[in-house]
Amino acid sequence: MRVRPLVIAAALPFVVACAPAVTNGGPAAKAADRGTPVTAGRAPAGAGTTPMTRRPRPKIPRGTTAGYVVFDRQSGRIALRHAEHRKFRSASVVKILIAIDLLESGKPVSAADRALLKSMLRASDDDAATTFWRRGGERRIVQRMAKRLGLKDTLPPPIYKPGFWGYSSLSASDIATTYRYLLDRADPKVSGLILGHLRKAAKCGKDGFDQSFGIPSAVPRPFAVKQGWSGFGTTPPVRCREDASGVRGAFAGTLSAAPAGRSASRLDQIVVPDLGRPVLHTTGLAGKGERLVMVLLTAHPAGTSWQESVRRTTDLTRQIHRAAS
Repeated sequence: MRVRPLVIAAALPFVVACAPAVTNGGPAAKAADRGTPVTAGRAPAGAGTTPMTRRPRPKIPRGTTAGYVVFDRQSGRIALRHAEHRKFRSASVVKILIAIDLLESGKPVSAADRALLKSMLRASDDDAATTFWRRGGERRIVQRMAKRLGLKDTLPPPIYKPGFWGYSSLSASDIATTYRYLLDRADPKVSGLILGHLRKAAKCGKDGFDQSFGIPSAVPRPFAVKQGWSGFGTTPPVRCREDASGVRGAFAGTLSAAPAGRSASRLDQIVVPDLGRPVLHTTGLAGKGERLVMVLLTAHPAGTSWQESVRRTTDLTRQIHRAAS
């Protein structure tokens, strides 16, 4: 499902100054290119982890870029990490921040808004997200959340495309921090509502895509998830159907890489991570007592099909879960 931008203004010259924030010259990005994860047993000094037994190394598929982190709430340690500060295009994962901002605004939340919130989080309703995005001040939502939650890598969409909430930038580390905020710091009424919906996310998206990739397909129950994807068009290869198994948990919604009939501009490619490449993200909580906070963000080679991206992402999720468990 594609979201129409509210405003597309002329690109401002100073926007190019944002480019360094999304380039891949840092150590994490170089590690991503090499496909070398940092496990808990190999964490750099000062990373806030205690050395543990060396774990099997998840293998990132050739051509795929990945950033991931697994936090073990029982031990209080990061069990597995790789390029966790590398920025990715957010797609629908940013809807978690939209929901927190709405519920912590101090304003009454009407029954109609609660229905939209439910649809946005369970069914990844893009229209609902756009309604809240407009009301909350668009880019200011991401700016407020980054400051309040202490998100170091999260950025709003380009200033000249304020309506494109899925063009926000975020990292695996920041999404893990967001889940930990909901679990440990947020008002229980806020966290209970948001996580309650993520625990009941549906198999099929409102737009017909089957979104049971990643955590829902690779990790045993129970789990709570928020998925994200972008760059696969607006028509699913095979329309998703709910099945008798009652599978829950893979929901995303989509935001096209560019408005229909237009290709991504060169400036877009500079300031929006991986624009021109399809992205597929699986994030959430897993295990008894929601012991693990799991976040995997991926970008695949341009032209990679939905089915192949799902296969790659789900297989990598399975490897990560095994290595972290």
